[in-house]
Formats: sequence, C-alpha cells, structure tokens
Amino acid sequence: MAMIAPELIIDNDATEACNANPGRKVLAVDKLTKSYQEGKVVLNGISLELRAGEFVAVIGRSGAGKSTLLHTLNGTIPATSGKILNVHRDNTTDDVLTMTRKELRAWRTHCGMIFQDFCLVPRLDVISNVLLGRLSHTSTIKSLFKVFSKQDKAKAISLLKWLNMLPYALQRAENLSGGQQQRVAICRALMQNPKILLADEPVASLDPKNTTRIMEALQKVSDDGIAVMVNLHSIELVQQYCTRVIGLEKGKVIYDGHPSGLTETILHQLYGDEIDQLD
Repeated sequence: MAMIAPELIIDNDATEACNANPGRKVLAVDKLTKSYQEGKVVLNGISLELRAGEFVAVIGRSGAGKSTLLHTLNGTIPATSGKILNVHRDNTTDDVLTMTRKELRAWRTHCGMIFQDFCLVPRLDVISNVLLGRLSHTSTIKSLFKVFSKQDKAKAISLLKWLNMLPYALQRAENLSGGQQQRVAICRALMQNPKILLADEPVASLDPKNTTRIMEALQKVSDDGIAVMVNLHSIELVQQYCTRVIGLEKGKVIYDGHPSGLTETILHQLYGDEIDQLD
C-alpha cells in the first residue's frame, strides 16, 4: 500500500532538519567499543559514517551486537571507548560519549529511537503518546497538563493520518495491536524532528501486512532526508527496502555496502549454520 507523507513530518525550520541537504554526513563513529566488567566484548572497534537520507540495515546473528550498537549511538547505553560524533551543518562536531545528561537529552531529540517493545504509555490515548515526542521542546508544567501548541497538535494529527492511525487517536495505546502500536511509536519519534532515526527490530513480531506498512513508512522517512538505521533479521526486507547494509559478527563490522553485495560467502560469515533459517 503506497503511503503519502504528510507535509508536517519534518519541520523545515528546525536547526537539524536534513532534507534540504540529502547525503551530508550526520554521524561519524570511530573505534567504538562496548564491554562489560565480566570481560564480554559486545562492540569491538566499530567505525562507520551515517548520511542524511540513507536507509541502513544492521544485520547479523543474535548476540552480534546489533541492538547494543543502536542503543549506544542513541546514548541509552554508555560506550566503553571510541567516539560517536554528532556532525553539525557547519561540520563542527561534538562527542556523544562526553555529553552531560542535559546534552544527552538534547541529542536524543536529534537521534530518535523506535524500540522493539514500542515503549508507549499504555493508559494514555494515542495522540497523547505521539505528543510526548515534543516533551523536550516544552516546559515540564505544560507537559504534565498535556498543554501543547496548535502546531504540535496539527503535526501529531498529520502524522497519525499518514499512517492510517487517526481513527484511533483517542483510544488507549494498550488497546492497540502490535502493528498499530509500532506506527504510533514512529509518529512519536518523528514529532522530535530527528535527523537520525534508529529502529531496534521494528518488525520482529509483526505479521506480513504490518511489516510492509512499517518498512514503507521507514523508507519514506529516509526519502525525506532523515538517516534511518534499523536492525533486521530478514535479508529479503533488507534487499527490498534498504540502500545500505552493515553486517556485524561478534561485535565487528565485516560488511558495509549495498545489499546487492551480500554474497553467500558473506552471509555465511555473518550467520554460520543459521544461514538456512534466513528469509
């Protein structure tokens, strides 16, 4: 089903909006590592760049470090060493690893995250959950009383309409199906006007129809100039929707290129005996 993006998905006046300059570097990762006290190394010297408008899949077997990579980029999991450089329009940078708590909150508005378990507030209605994406842009008192601007409300409505969720705007999030909740989570993330959107296995528990809806939505987000990075288990989806794929094996990047370059040899390196279980 083709979807038409609403005019209000991206705020063109936002400082970090990227659709006016697709292809510019928005993130630079250098020798990123994550290890735990027991000596387990999850990310091992990862270096990569992310550009506006890319739709990047991160693939690899369970335990390869895919989810840890996304959470580390977002700042929800602290890295052990390396650099995660937020690249501004004037090419100046700041390192996520050295940010204060306040700076990290600001970073997460530019680097939105869609979680596998949706992370919606179950008892709140759909439109309120979407408007929570504007919390960092409004005062605490206003957010407590759910006081949002007309522009924010209009954008929330536009996003919900885009993903065919407007009829459910006043329903509690806990009453929605998994696919519906994931669409609400996408709307909430886009309310932040992010320049980067990370999605941690967003279609893992969805049926084929909802999987198509979510992948088409993420594809349109990248077409609008936002850098999208998503963890996926289906090679078929990677080849159908993504413009680039990063393959992880034991916390290391062993492939970074176009999906068409995923040969049987590379897939076997990534998945070993699990290769027969791939879609």
